[in-house]
Amino acid sequence: MGLEGKYPYQFELAEYEEKAGCKMVFSENPDIADLNARITGNPDLPPLEERLPEEPLVIQPYYEIGVYGGVLDGLSNATEAGTVDLLSIRHVNLLRISDDLKTVVPNVAKGWKWNEDFTELTFFLRKGHKWSDGQPFTAEDIEFWYNDLILNKEIYPETPSRWVFGGEPMKVTAVDETTVRFEFAVPTPGFVHRLSVDYFQPFQPKRFFEKEMEETGKSLAEVADIYYGGSDWKDVPSPLLKGMSDHVVPTLEAFIVVEDTTKGRRVVANPYFHMVDTAGNQLPYINEINEVYAPEKEVRLLKITSGEVDYKAQALFFEDYSLLKENEARGNYTVDMAADIGGIVWFGFNVNHKDPEMRKIFNGLRFRQAMSLALDREEIAEIVYLGRGVPQQATPVDHMTVSFVTEEHLNSFIEYDPDRANALLDEMGLVDTDGDGFRERLDGSKFVILYVYDTLETPVRVTELVRGYWEDIGVAVKLKEVTADERRAMGSANYLDVIGIRMCNTTPMYVISNPNYLVPPFGDYFVSGPALEWAKWHDTGGAEGIEPPEDVKRLYELVEDFLKHELGSEESNRIGREITDIHVKNLWKIGVVGDIGTPVVHSNNLGNFRPFDVWTGAYDATYPYRAFQWFLSE
Repeated sequence: MGLEGKYPYQFELAEYEEKAGCKMVFSENPDIADLNARITGNPDLPPLEERLPEEPLVIQPYYEIGVYGGVLDGLSNATEAGTVDLLSIRHVNLLRISDDLKTVVPNVAKGWKWNEDFTELTFFLRKGHKWSDGQPFTAEDIEFWYNDLILNKEIYPETPSRWVFGGEPMKVTAVDETTVRFEFAVPTPGFVHRLSVDYFQPFQPKRFFEKEMEETGKSLAEVADIYYGGSDWKDVPSPLLKGMSDHVVPTLEAFIVVEDTTKGRRVVANPYFHMVDTAGNQLPYINEINEVYAPEKEVRLLKITSGEVDYKAQALFFEDYSLLKENEARGNYTVDMAADIGGIVWFGFNVNHKDPEMRKIFNGLRFRQAMSLALDREEIAEIVYLGRGVPQQATPVDHMTVSFVTEEHLNSFIEYDPDRANALLDEMGLVDTDGDGFRERLDGSKFVILYVYDTLETPVRVTELVRGYWEDIGVAVKLKEVTADERRAMGSANYLDVIGIRMCNTTPMYVISNPNYLVPPFGDYFVSGPALEWAKWHDTGGAEGIEPPEDVKRLYELVEDFLKHELGSEESNRIGREITDIHVKNLWKIGVVGDIGTPVVHSNNLGNFRPFDVWTGAYDATYPYRAFQWFLSE
């Protein structure tokens, strides 16, 4: 347990055997054959030595060698809402961000190498690595994912922007069975950081898709529509839930789906998983995860405090902490507070609104300044967060993760000044003409903002207080609670007046993975951005959408340059500061209170659980903390 390797808490097999002075012998879960029998279509298992790669990744447990067995009980809101907690337990990628949230370490890939100018990246895979159905995993599966799926015009009419660099799609070539090369038109040093936190997995099982095409006579695009769906997000409804097939796509993850209904999801341990502990036991230790859906917050809290949940963090808020703390003994769990990088609540007015009159108002900088000045952030911190947290403006990258966000950025337009807010709205011509206490639109018609929210990412009390502050300056607000899926669908269809959400995903590693947080729409499907039409204008070369202002055009130039430099370098920081200047000046996102913290609940029976330093979707929740080593002691 005291050994130190090249990377924290993990070793390549040869490295471990040399440092430990031993020859490793491997052991398996005694229930693995029964678990395998529940995986649709899987053949009987060969011996463990034939299931592991020739060079398995050796994981050093936090505290102790675990015991096999048990069902981890988890909780989500719905099939695609609040599922990151449990998705991240089974998640893998070519690389992983380590526990220090800085160091990139091997995972599926055992190593990587850049050329001198960061335009060519070579990954080295594990010989003998297999998919969960026992078929070989090779460089061909990465080449197939990119060349046959991502570049397939029947699946993606336009290559997704996350795989385009310097205006050109990257290139992927399988050099040999265990070597794959990525090529970029411009220097792209942040690509390894992207893969260390990203839920997008750059591999798909080529043989599985080919077999489905052969047996069904369907085209690749038709098969992909069933099993891939144009998305790498692993919790989209599976063919099991859609009733389209009995199969699920083979995986490299720690667990594989065996049951999917509208009430929940079950996954079992992958019998071909590529990791072992320092005693040679194949991971994961836990047999099964039982994910139950509970859309209502009250129901989720009741299940947690009753001891029905082994781990939960997502969709818990600081306002829930007291209740959770009071019931620790009753529920046999511990609740900790983790830093919530990117957890600041922000509000963004739809500057590309379908209604021209609303669009005119929301595009007025004085309007956004007024709506920021109307917020009593000190009162919000006191009432909602019991004095915890700091009044803060939203920035494109969280201030705790970079050096280029300044105090001036964080304090811009955060003072509580309703008089100045009223004056700014009066200057715009937004006045109360009918004497009802609320302002009319610029054309004289009723001005009412419909704020559609969900409880997955936004504390209800914050929502209610913000409505009150805005109505105090004469802006009528109507609240409507919906599910997270409904809010996402409305946002992606440009039907929201204002977006209010907690999850900013504002770490440098995340924004280089998804630069749409830095440029329009300033979000994605899961975290709706307020500028969809500006993005459309840019993506279509001006053929569609709405032409953005000069500041936005400048952002596109800056971000393209930002992605070419190593994070933390002098040039990266210079560009990052200018990007932040533009964002804060324009207040496309209005921050409220930051540095709050988020509750993390874990059962006292959950072994090898180490309290999180940070919980954030931007680091893929549990992914840095190696949840595949967790075990249940009872």
